[in-house]
Amino acid sequence: MPGGISHHAKDILFKSLSALYQNQALDVYGLHGLSRIKALLPNEFPSVRADERRADTVFLLEDDSILLLEYESNERFLDNHLKYLDYACRILHTYYQQEKRIRPIRIVVIYTSDVTTARERLDAGDVFLSSKAVLLGEFNGDAIFHAIEEKVHNGEPLTPEETMKLILVPLMHTRFDRQTMIEKTIELAKAIGDEPKQLHIIAGVLTATDKFIDRSYAEKVKEWIKMNKVFRLLVEELEQEKEEMLKKVMQEKEQAVQRVMQEKEQAIKQTEKRKAIEIAKNLLDVLPIHEIAKRTGLTVAEVADLAKEMDNDQPPIQ
Repeated sequence: MPGGISHHAKDILFKSLSALYQNQALDVYGLHGLSRIKALLPNEFPSVRADERRADTVFLLEDDSILLLEYESNERFLDNHLKYLDYACRILHTYYQQEKRIRPIRIVVIYTSDVTTARERLDAGDVFLSSKAVLLGEFNGDAIFHAIEEKVHNGEPLTPEETMKLILVPLMHTRFDRQTMIEKTIELAKAIGDEPKQLHIIAGVLTATDKFIDRSYAEKVKEWIKMNKVFRLLVEELEQEKEEMLKKVMQEKEQAVQRVMQEKEQAIKQTEKRKAIEIAKNLLDVLPIHEIAKRTGLTVAEVADLAKEMDNDQPPIQ
């Protein structure tokens, strides 16, 4: 998410969102034909070009396909699908380089209430791209918000579907403007007694509304997040994971250095052994076997074997 949030905080929000979306179905979006979410994936895809593109949200689904989930509030369908095509190419290239196989990609575009109809295809002859549109203007955000608000005020736990819906409420059709609805949703999330769920929902709202949220307000929310106890625990957990990872990397590096040193030492010994053998061969007609062994460092048995080999290699007397 842009707007000044540190990479460290991004890691924490990514970790929180991963916990939120893992094993969730996509029925809340009206998507009944897709597998459940298996994991949240990084959404930045470096290219051979100097720029770097960032998709909104990328998931690994349980059928091992990749879901590219985008949020839009405009009707620039051609421009947007060209953008998705670029994302898809980068995703395909990234995972092909890692796995040497092509993963299927699904593209879902969540349109805010500003968009009432959507085009789902880009047809460029032999190049064809399709997407699945979710029109949030068809959802009654006020009714959904009110129902969830009652449950929160009554101390009732939210279902996974209600949690996902609450994240998307600011993008649905409501009587409030979008920024007001973002603020109402985040304030309601703060009132939830389950602190991990608080963080999950707020991180989800920040992600879903990233293109639309007021930047100064977003920064205030991020500062509040940093004071959250769960956030601090996640920071400690992430620090521990990084420390363990660094320790593992250092151990692997040390083992690699030891292997290189051992291989180098072995190579030196083999070279010295070959030199000793050559010297021994040249001395076989001059010195006795035990003297050659003493001078070259070879064993008496090794020098004796060399002598036998050289005798066998001598051509027969005519």
